[in-house]
Amino acid sequence: MKAFANQIYTLEEYFELEKNSEEKWEFWDGQIWCMSGASLVHEDIVANLLRSLGNRLPERCRVAGSNVRVKVPKFPPYRYPDLTVVCGKRESETINGLEMLVNPQVIIEVLSPTTEAFDRGAKFTYYRSIPSFREYILVAPYSAHITQLILRADGEWVIRDVVGIDGILTLPTVDIEVPLSEIYRDVEFPPQGYVDPETERSLQGR
Repeated sequence: MKAFANQIYTLEEYFELEKNSEEKWEFWDGQIWCMSGASLVHEDIVANLLRSLGNRLPERCRVAGSNVRVKVPKFPPYRYPDLTVVCGKRESETINGLEMLVNPQVIIEVLSPTTEAFDRGAKFTYYRSIPSFREYILVAPYSAHITQLILRADGEWVIRDVVGIDGILTLPTVDIEVPLSEIYRDVEFPPQGYVDPETERSLQGR
């Protein structure tokens, strides 16, 4: 995720950029971030998830990838999650000619070193402002480890971790199970002690 911090954009300028760019951009308080350019591992995991979820979801549910804009009331105007799942009728709003999904029940993010802290913290807080949101899945890219946050009937969120390639991810919101061996199909994990390039650059910049 690349940030452009040297210019402050109005919301109208941001919408114009979105309409005329082949890349995806997110906006917050005058700043914009380019959401394009994921790693090969990231894209492999997203593709595996799309296939595995699509093969298991009941007919009333649909999974979509990262081109779908999702309205986030506390983080306007919208975000681009890696995957979303909607069961029942999909609902949308249009702002300045751009369509936004408003009722995802499940949101999935594949983590990266530069976004992991935000995905686990503030972004989850913002996503919770979506009335339909029930389940948040965080997928680690460099080991078989998935963190799952599930909204209970009493309004509390519970955390589960699924660790190991033999593990099974259970999604109660859509009543399916997905083996981690499918999610990480053809993904080669780095050797122990490996530091990915993004983390290395971040550490060097401190």
